[in-house]
Amino acid sequence: MEEETEEELRTRTERKVKKAAQLLLFRRHRTPGVKGWELKKALGDNYMKVIGVLNSTLDRFGMEVKRISEGGGTGIDEGEGKEKTERDRFMIVLKNHLIEKASGARIDDVAMLSATLAYIISKQGKAPRKAVEDFLSAKFPKRRVYFALDRYLKQGYLGEDDKVLYIGWRTRAEVDRKTLLDLILAS
Repeated sequence: MEEETEEELRTRTERKVKKAAQLLLFRRHRTPGVKGWELKKALGDNYMKVIGVLNSTLDRFGMEVKRISEGGGTGIDEGEGKEKTERDRFMIVLKNHLIEKASGARIDDVAMLSATLAYIISKQGKAPRKAVEDFLSAKFPKRRVYFALDRYLKQGYLGEDDKVLYIGWRTRAEVDRKTLLDLILAS
């Protein structure tokens, strides 16, 4: 077996980084990002090293690859098992939220999501769905509230167990909860 030259290794790594960027930047499913097993299948067993190289490249653009455990937590520890890493979702997010119009959502939808998240956070991370609906119905039309909550559940911003809403995996990835609360308290 021939030894791989440094140039060949660099070229192969560069191809893998480009492929990882394509997988993560372009949406193929309803939910953004890619599961770890998909990255492993496309990039090989050392996909975490490829993600590290991609992360250093994205840093120049103010973005980063974030690894989110859909069950809870951020899943950043390197010491976790490979099975857990393969179930986690990887997605590219902005490091600093300087671009206010990056989401493409209507301002009242953003306000409703912000109010929902603030309410759930104020209730130690879980709140009955009925209580959230009543809270939002004081400011928004009821039919919009029901549709919005269902949309947030589908998009992963919220999770629901037995009519109890909690912070979803996508909120943990995209929303800086401390800044959100600081902005709400400052107004």
